[in-house]
Amino acid sequence: MGLDLGDIKIKRFADGEVYVQLLESVRGCDVFLVQPTCPPANENLMELLVMIDACRRASAKTVTAVIPYFGYARADRKTQGRESIAAKLVANLITEAGADRVLACDLHSGQSIGYFDIPVDHVHGQPVMVDYLASKTLSAEDLVVVSPDVGGVARARAFANKLSDAPLAIVDKRRHGHNMAEVMNLIGDVRGKVAVMVDDMIDTAGTISKGAALLHHEGAREVYACCTHAVFSPPAIERLSSGLFQEVIITNTLPVSEQNCFPQLTILSVANLLGEAIWRVHDDYAGTFEHFSGLGID
Repeated sequence: MGLDLGDIKIKRFADGEVYVQLLESVRGCDVFLVQPTCPPANENLMELLVMIDACRRASAKTVTAVIPYFGYARADRKTQGRESIAAKLVANLITEAGADRVLACDLHSGQSIGYFDIPVDHVHGQPVMVDYLASKTLSAEDLVVVSPDVGGVARARAFANKLSDAPLAIVDKRRHGHNMAEVMNLIGDVRGKVAVMVDDMIDTAGTISKGAALLHHEGAREVYACCTHAVFSPPAIERLSSGLFQEVIITNTLPVSEQNCFPQLTILSVANLLGEAIWRVHDDYAGTFEHFSGLGID
C-alpha cells in the first residue's frame, strides 16, 4: 500500500495480561488493525480486542479489524448437545470491543458473516492460487479439481470455474471425531489426471492426506493441495511431506515458521489482495462486479 506501519506498543505484564498503547495520534483516522487470530488463538484474539479498544478510546474515526485468519471459525454451529457456538461469541466480542467493520479472508463458512452485527467484507484467496497454477505448465485438459469433503463442494466448484472450467471430483468421507476423518470413496474420474485438492484450511492434514492417498489409488497422475490457511497442527508436516503431494500451495494468512517448511511447500502472499480491499473500504469505492469478482471480494 506504500504506507508505514502505525506506531504501537504491545507488551505482556508479568501475569500475562496484554498492554497496548498507541504511540501516535489516530484521532479522526480510519484505522485498520491487521491481526490473524491464529495459534495461540486466545492470545492473539485478546490482543486484537485490546487494540480495538485502544483505538476507539483514542478517538479513531473508524476501526476495521483485518482478520486474515479467523480463529474459532469452525465452531460455527452445534453438532452435538450442550456445545458452544464460539464463532458467534468471538464475533460479538469484536463488535462489543468497538470495531466498525471486519475484513476477513476465506471464512470457514459463509454463515459466519451473519454472526457479526457490523459490516463484513469477505475476501477470497482463490484468485492468488488460481493465478499461480495458471502460470505453471499444466494442461487444462489434464486437470481435475477435487473437494476433500462434501461440505467444500461449492468452494471447489468456484475454484474449478476459475481454472479453465476444470472438471470436479468429490471425496466422500465420514468423520468419527474432531480432527479425525475416514475417507470412504471418490465421486468423479481422476485417472491419468493432475488432481488439485482445494480446501479453506489445513490443520492436522488428516482429511487432505487420506484424500490424496485415495486419488493416487484411483489413478491420479499427480496431486496438488491448495489451501488458504495453513494451521499445520502436528502431525501435519509429516503427512504433507510424505510424498503424496507434488506441491502444497498455501497463502500467508498465518505465519509459517521455518521448521514447518518442507520442499513441496509454496507460500503465496495475499498482501496485494488485502491492500486493495483496504483501499476500497477506505475510499468507499464499490467498483464493478467484474473487478471485485477478480479480486475475490464479496
